Amino acid sequence: MKPVQFLSNSPQIDNIVKGLTLTKSLFVSSLLIGEKHIGKKTLIKSLFPNSIYIDAHNYEELEVALENNNELIIYNFEQLRNFEHLNFENKRIIAIANRIDNTEKIENKFAFIYKMPNLKERYDLDLLIEFFQNQIQKELMIDYPIELNRAQLDLSKNIKSLKASLYKQIIHKTLDREEIKKIIENYLYEHLEGNNAYRENLSLYEEPLLIAGLKKFKSQLKLSAILGLNRNTLRKKIQEHGLD
Repeated sequence: MKPVQFLSNSPQIDNIVKGLTLTKSLFVSSLLIGEKHIGKKTLIKSLFPNSIYIDAHNYEELEVALENNNELIIYNFEQLRNFEHLNFENKRIIAIANRIDNTEKIENKFAFIYKMPNLKERYDLDLLIEFFQNQIQKELMIDYPIELNRAQLDLSKNIKSLKASLYKQIIHKTLDREEIKKIIENYLYEHLEGNNAYRENLSLYEEPLLIAGLKKFKSQLKLSAILGLNRNTLRKKIQEHGLD
């Protein structure tokens, strides 16, 4: 599965792709707006792979590039304060911005304005998750299926947080007993101190054990039997960890 396929496998993205594809034969200015880490630049690169890309932070470099090129991609466009003075006439300009503050000036400057949805608004989110999961598993050399907990996937920072949460979940699901013990050992080596360290760090073991048991068996009576504890002791430990 190529990136261009998953980026455009959505009606929302398809409309942007079609519009920008049409501008390949026109000398007009277009603007693509959307939150950080949603694939704006990746999408533009898939459509305009041979264009010159200029960071709007480099204003002097941008002015020179505008003078010497008929086609230009400008990213971080929201950083420009006097963009209305730039000459876009008879040029194919694609600007990429995380946000836009001055709507009236923007509408006067660009012939086409596109709004790219964030991951929470995407219709092809399942396909995106599948793509990144396959990509990460291949990178980690994991060749067997892993069932994800979708509730634990983080979309707050779009692709950046999604990939980070996928990495964590996939790694967590592939750790064996010895690797988990080694992680706890390394953690304790860095943090073990004080006068009551045994009791203070007991929650590293007890709390996840209780949480997992309550989720899995959904019964304190059954969990007490599994753990070999009487019900009063189990109830007390649940209360101590604030899990009741």
